[in-house]
Amino acid sequence: MKIAIGCDPNATAFKAELIPFILSLGHEVEDFGSNDPVYAHTATKLGEAVARKECDRGILICGTGIGVCIAANKVKGVYAAEVNNIYQAERAQLSNNANVITMGSQVTGIELAKSLVREYLKNTFDPKSRSGPKVQAILDYESGKED
Repeated sequence: MKIAIGCDPNATAFKAELIPFILSLGHEVEDFGSNDPVYAHTATKLGEAVARKECDRGILICGTGIGVCIAANKVKGVYAAEVNNIYQAERAQLSNNANVITMGSQVTGIELAKSLVREYLKNTFDPKSRSGPKVQAILDYESGKED
């Protein structure tokens, strides 16, 4: 998979440690930078690339993971989930078909972050699962097809 990654300046070192880890898992990485102090710019730029399917999934990092999550979710076609533990990382994909995950470099240790990324990337959403109708309801709402 081609994984987009980006962060704010405070998370530059954190992102720099994650990139070789993602590569070691056999994925390609596109770095969306870390120089813009306005994290929303990086988050929306990365989100647009994921929504256009130029990248398969995305990973965004700021201090808490909250700001980039909110910003990325403003991009139509982006379904970002903040992950703080292994179960959330797994369910972001299996239950929610999240195409972006977010993390906080000031609240998540780098080794946990690697485990979160590994768990997220190893799982694939099954639209025929019991979560399928739930995810479809979100897609229907977004496209104006809700009941």
